[in-house]
Amino acid sequence: MFGKIWQAFSYDIGIDLGTVNTLVLVKGKGILIREPTVVAIHKKTRQILAIGGEAKRMLGRTPAAIEAIRPLRDGVISDFDTTEAMLRYFIHKVHDNPGKGIFSLPRIPRPRVVVGIPSGVTPVERRAVQDACLSAGAREAYLIEEPMAAAIGAKLPVEDPEGILIIDIGGGTTEIAVISLGGMVLNKSLRIAGDELDEEIINYMRVRYGMLIGERTAEEAKIEIGSAYPLGEKDDMATVIRGRDLLNGLPKSLKVSASEIREALTPTLSQMVSGIQEILEETPPELLTDIVERGIFLAGGGALLRGLDKKIAEETKLPVYISDDPLTTVVRGCGEVLDNLDLLSKVKVTGGLR
Repeated sequence: MFGKIWQAFSYDIGIDLGTVNTLVLVKGKGILIREPTVVAIHKKTRQILAIGGEAKRMLGRTPAAIEAIRPLRDGVISDFDTTEAMLRYFIHKVHDNPGKGIFSLPRIPRPRVVVGIPSGVTPVERRAVQDACLSAGAREAYLIEEPMAAAIGAKLPVEDPEGILIIDIGGGTTEIAVISLGGMVLNKSLRIAGDELDEEIINYMRVRYGMLIGERTAEEAKIEIGSAYPLGEKDDMATVIRGRDLLNGLPKSLKVSASEIREALTPTLSQMVSGIQEILEETPPELLTDIVERGIFLAGGGALLRGLDKKIAEETKLPVYISDDPLTTVVRGCGEVLDNLDLLSKVKVTGGLR
């Protein structure tokens, strides 16, 4: 009885709880929140000062009393209390939308929540995500693995008896999975992804040019001119990177080309490709035949790296396709299962009531 009452007064939501960005989809309304997974807190009082984009602008710029943190690392919760506070903020934000008129009331935030999680997390890490959602106000919290959510969000026929190879490249993990009959036949969760690519740029600038740069600067360089495959004439693209000279401690600016950034990213990208090749080697022959016919599907923000599809295609000798709007593929998959409870019962990892 109470479940029906809560259902009438709260929205069902899907959440892509990412290491770098968190996306929230409201059933019937679409994606309402796209915010960086960053929280600014006061060190002494532990008071939340800012969440999302406002907090991200504080990264590397905070005074001693304030700390801007990313509460997830490698796709799993590293700071439970901060994650809970962030989820509560997002849940209340999507419900704080009263209509017009004397009978219009704001929604009561007790939603059913579906969250995408990395496929390689431990039962303890799964429980932490579920508990964080329930503590943040959800009446039910279901978890589905990100490769499955990405495949559903990409409108792939996951329930068919044919093999699908999908790769979801996020900020903290690269998820590789072979899907058939509504389940994952094989999967590999690599804790190398967008964050490690940024770290490679930081290391490259330090070793080659004796220059220290921050994570945000490295990310901006990756987005602006980063690539995984030669760009032809566009290899001449360049950007100015600013940091600190490690010899004298003074500010320093350097013009860096796209080919140099690609050189920095190559070691991590090679590890990703090796993970894909290992999955292909282990795939049963019948499913491998399907994959050869259908190709490989890419999702997640990492799929936007220039030339990544060409690099994977060259290394695997298979066609590679990037899903539409790869950044939102996982959260769209979470939204799809909210509308299809039979599919949710098949693909959920765990879930239940508070």
